[in-house]
Amino acid sequence: MTVSATDKALILTEALPYIRRFNGKTIVIKYGGNAMTDDKLKEDFAKDVVLLKLVGMNPVVVHGGGPQINSLLERVGKHGEFIQGMRVTDAETMDVVEMVLGGLVNKEIVALINKHGGKAVGLTGKDGQLIRARKMYLHSEDEDRIDIGQVGEVESIDPMLVSLLDRQDFIPVVAPIGVGAEGEAYNINADLVAGKLAETLQAAKLVMMTNTPGVLDRNGNLLTGLSAREVDALFADGTIHGGMLPKISSALEAARNGVDSVHIIDGRVPHALLLEIMTSAGVGTMIRAG
Repeated sequence: MTVSATDKALILTEALPYIRRFNGKTIVIKYGGNAMTDDKLKEDFAKDVVLLKLVGMNPVVVHGGGPQINSLLERVGKHGEFIQGMRVTDAETMDVVEMVLGGLVNKEIVALINKHGGKAVGLTGKDGQLIRARKMYLHSEDEDRIDIGQVGEVESIDPMLVSLLDRQDFIPVVAPIGVGAEGEAYNINADLVAGKLAETLQAAKLVMMTNTPGVLDRNGNLLTGLSAREVDALFADGTIHGGMLPKISSALEAARNGVDSVHIIDGRVPHALLLEIMTSAGVGTMIRAG
């Protein structure tokens, strides 16, 4: 598609009010789905993050890496096991999780952002005790406690390190690995980490990139704007179910705990991040507490 110089200028001026509104504000981005595995989308994402930083916003990236973890587990002859959607994480699996999330995936994202002119710094929750975690237990239908290994939930987040990096024009890239009271590592759901980090930083926005257009109604139509009460109703009638439950639950909790708006967007759309933050149309669902 050829865009004239005039059209390009109009596109840039459309972004001006959003640049002004979010200048100096923190934007927490949960990066996952196809946007993490498609080479073109990875490049688009890195460029979008750099542009947000250059126009005065403070992007903070939290990433997952489920497919990459599965791939390495298969290579070492280990079969991944899930209970209630959570990865069972024994000591050997935790070693793989740390290697993939804290090493391979995190460093690839950092390198891509830096390639396009950013100054990204890779972190795990163990760095500076950024993410303090406690062991998570699941419960069966009979309320029996299920031990799934080194899987954690967020106990607290210390924002000092991320805030320091933001002030020095760095872009934090956070792997969702927490640290326990005895220094042990915990594998934590990236959606949960992103939500809690957005709450702690009092972010203006939490953007969660997915492999769906956003929150859909029973007929498959995109719901572009939702209040917390409307999301509760969608939980109650079963419209939101399955793998979207933990994601939307984290989004809703963040909205209720001080994050101005939460966006569930389609990471399969090129430059989805810029489209959602810096245009009037957007490409997903926005959730607000009100």
